[in-house]
Amino acid sequence: MFSYRHAFHAGNHADVLKHTTLIAILQHLTIKETALMAFDTHAGAGLYRLDGDFAQTSAEALEGIVKLQDLAGPVPAALQAYLDTVASFNTQKPWKVYPGSPFIIQKFLRERDKLKLYEIHPTDAKTLSGNIAQLEAGRQVAVLREDGFEGVRKLLPPPSRRGLLLCDPSYEMKTDYARVPAMVDDALQRFATGTYAVWYPIIPRPEAHDLPKRLKTMAQRSDRPWLHATLTVKSSKVHTDAQGNEVRPGLPASGMFVINPPHTLKDALKETLPFLVKALGQDSNAASSLDSGS
Repeated sequence: MFSYRHAFHAGNHADVLKHTTLIAILQHLTIKETALMAFDTHAGAGLYRLDGDFAQTSAEALEGIVKLQDLAGPVPAALQAYLDTVASFNTQKPWKVYPGSPFIIQKFLRERDKLKLYEIHPTDAKTLSGNIAQLEAGRQVAVLREDGFEGVRKLLPPPSRRGLLLCDPSYEMKTDYARVPAMVDDALQRFATGTYAVWYPIIPRPEAHDLPKRLKTMAQRSDRPWLHATLTVKSSKVHTDAQGNEVRPGLPASGMFVINPPHTLKDALKETLPFLVKALGQDSNAASSLDSGS
């Protein structure tokens, strides 16, 4: 149950999509004066070393954030905001620190805003608490060692009636594919106007294929606007190497499904996604998609 560690995947192409989208959402939601409450249902450790054992074992950041460190020429505004955010956690290049969603969210919050972080993995929860303590953010940030799927139920709707919920489980457990839409459905009934951002892997399994369809149906049934973005960097096909060994491609693609997205998000991603295809694509299967509805 506790085998997944995001440290192996920090800064990969999925994080680029997830965190670029997250920052674009936060930039808009923090314009309004009213306090915002943010929730991160699967917070992880919060900060990751790109030169650490975990990251170097998988080397996934090499095909993600590392490729984006020294881009030449103009960069889409949403991607530039993401790169500036990562850079702010580093003093020089090559970047050695990658901020997870807890630190990215906190960076954009105002003093009046709140952040609830859920992490059930015992080691990551302990590390997250230590990392957050360094912020000296006081009551603004709360680390909750409990199941995020269940924990958010107790806090919706937030007192200010303005909220952002990020849900990005590992999906290592097949039950996550059912728990995500169940949680979102319940959340929409409690707090219909909240912004819900769900990350998911695009892999050859029916549960992954059905998840965005279920979220879309949910949004339409609730008469809420939605946006669905995907980024594919390589083929998902298994191939055989020169020694005859079967080689699996790893994660080839991922998606972000946002319910009640800011009206600015579609244009931001419309400009950014094709750029990411060119920058991060590993073969001719690299592609992106963007769909929305109201």
